[in-house]
Formats: sequence, C-alpha cells, structure tokens
Amino acid sequence: MIQKQTIHAMGAGWRAALPRNYWILACCLLGAALIGLAGVFQSAMAQTRGNAQLAQNAPLMAYYYIWYDTQSWSRAKNDFPLLGRYSSDDPEIMRQHIKWAKAAGIDGFIVSWKSTHRLDSRLEKLISIAEQEHFWLWIIYQGLDFDRNALPIEHIESDLDLFVRDYADHTAFGLTDRPVVIWSGTWKYTPEEISLVTSRFRDRLQILASERNVAGYERIANLVEGNAYYWSSVNPQTNTNYRSKLKAMAETVHAHGGLWIAPAAPGFDARLVGGTSVVERHYGDTLRQELDAAFGASPDAVGLISWNEFSENSHVEPSREYGSTALDVLAEARNRAALPMGDFDSSAPAITDMGEYNTLLILGGLLVLVLGSVVIVARRSNSNTATSSQRASEL
Repeated sequence: MIQKQTIHAMGAGWRAALPRNYWILACCLLGAALIGLAGVFQSAMAQTRGNAQLAQNAPLMAYYYIWYDTQSWSRAKNDFPLLGRYSSDDPEIMRQHIKWAKAAGIDGFIVSWKSTHRLDSRLEKLISIAEQEHFWLWIIYQGLDFDRNALPIEHIESDLDLFVRDYADHTAFGLTDRPVVIWSGTWKYTPEEISLVTSRFRDRLQILASERNVAGYERIANLVEGNAYYWSSVNPQTNTNYRSKLKAMAETVHAHGGLWIAPAAPGFDARLVGGTSVVERHYGDTLRQELDAAFGASPDAVGLISWNEFSENSHVEPSREYGSTALDVLAEARNRAALPMGDFDSSAPAITDMGEYNTLLILGGLLVLVLGSVVIVARRSNSNTATSSQRASEL
C-alpha cells in the first residue's frame, strides 16, 4: 500500500509540474515569435521606406487617352468609368481626371496624340486645364496606324512641326528642358528614317524611342534621347526575367545618356481586342509589385500604364469593376494622404497587402495556436493531477 501511494504521489507531483513546464515553453515560443514578428515588420517597413524614397526621386507619369466619344464605350469594353461613358471632349472630365491623379501622387499625363482635328482640339483643352491645375504633360506620338503599320516619315514631320509651333512652348510641357515626345512604334522604322526626324527636332523636342528590349534600343540609341517601354502585359508573378530585363534596359539607356521611362501597370486583359494573355490585379498587389520593380530599375520617370486604356483593362481611373483600388495603391506608394472615398463609388474588395505582411498574419496565427494548445494541455494536466491525487488518497 505504501509503495502504491508513493508511486501515485510521484506521478501526481510530476503531472503537477507539467503546467509550469508548458508555460515556460509557451514563453520561449512567444519570445521567439515576437522576435520573428519584429524582424519581419522591420524588414517590411524598411522596404516601404526604401520604395517611398525611390518614389519621391522620379516623376510618375500616366499614359492618357483622349480618343473617347460616348459611342466608344459600346466597343470592346467590360468595365466602365465611375464618371460614366464620357467623351474626351468634355473639359470637366479632364479636370476631374487631373484632380484624382494629383491626389493619388501622379505628376502628369503622357498624352496619346497625332494630329487630327479632333485630337488637336482635345489636346488644346487638356493643356489649358493642366496649366490651371499645375500638372505636367508629355506626348506619346502614335507612329503606327490602326492596322499597326508605320506612318510615312513626312506625316510624322508634319505633325511634329505643328506640335512645335502650337504647343511646345506651353508651361504644361516644362517638366524637362524640352518637351518629351515618345515615338510609339520605333521598331517599325529604320535608323535612317528615325534620324531624319530626330535630327530635325533635336533642338526643340526630346524624342524618346519605345523599344521593347536592349537590342532594339542599341540599334538606334545614338539617334534618340531615351526610351519608354510600354509593357502592359507582363505578369510579375510568373515572369522570372521581368525585373532583370528592366534593369538591363535601364543600364543600356543610361549608358547612352538617355532618359529611361520604366513601365508599371495594374493588370491586363485585351481579349476583347484580340489579345490572349490575362494578368489579374489581385486587389492591387499586381500594381504594388510592378511599381516596386519600376522604381527599382533606376528610372528617370515611371510610365504608369494607364490612366484610361479600358480596352486592355490596364486603367487606374476609378471604375465600376475595380473602384478606386489602383489609386489607393498609388497614394500609398507615393506617401499621399488617403483618398477621400466619398468621391468614389468603390465596390471593389478592400485592399489586402501581400508579400511579407502575409508572414505577419501566419506568425500571429501560429501564436494563437500555440497558446491555445498550451492552455488546453495545462487544463487537462491539472484535471489529471486532481484525479490522481484523489485516487492516491483512496488507496
């Protein structure tokens, strides 16, 4: 009887010590987890501060299209602006676009243009409003026609003559010492054709190429003053060469003394106009990744694709499908105050930060599981101790 009582007493004592041991273990796990959380948070904040610093060092310019008429919205569109199916001829639409863009940290628009009566009239209105709102403008000259064929050199020279005569001296184009004109479709032209144009206008315009790789730019590097890469369809989550390609292009353009305009887009879906690839937005995370890559590629400016290209679904303009999510991401990246949500009828899901912040959630969840398990085991251990003590007394 004495031996049995001794054995049970020893067992009860050992089990009574279990809760204390478990709490010691829990404290160790808690300390380790807190250290991990602090490290992850510090790393995430350092990355945010680094990106914010980069964002302050380079202008953010959004590609802007002035081709819309009210009937344009019935063709190849599956999303529509919160402002309605507007005409680009409406000056109040232009003004609201600029106000929203400025609030989100966009410094200016890269206006898609070639000389037609309609586009000239709209460009004049936009210049006037941009100057009133202290907002910069650049031009992306559409060097290809609707069928993607190169325009005649004489046509381009005539259009740029008009631009220099009528628009180039406006203060809206004063971000650089000469107005920036990106020549869309330079890969369709020979070096000799490009030289005819750029040599003629070099004193009045900074003409940039729109080449899509290092070899393409090196082909004409001495004839232009930089490069703007319009890469709207890249998927940053699957293209493993994405960041290295941007950095290689930056190094090449800068080696030739040119301006480098790095691309960033919120997503892409051009299936209604013959495209095949789709880049999901992931509630703003695609744009975050592309901004990070663009600002990390030593840009002289970042070309945001786009303000309002609705046919390719690369727009950041507030829309019925995506609300103001893209502008919220931009405001966050540019260290701007939160946008006044009363200005938007946003039906998009709340922005969910990804990347390293997911690690915070995972570690937090593990903490809850560990502590919960410890409490359960401790309670069971106390219950078992009480039962064993009762049995010992009975013996």
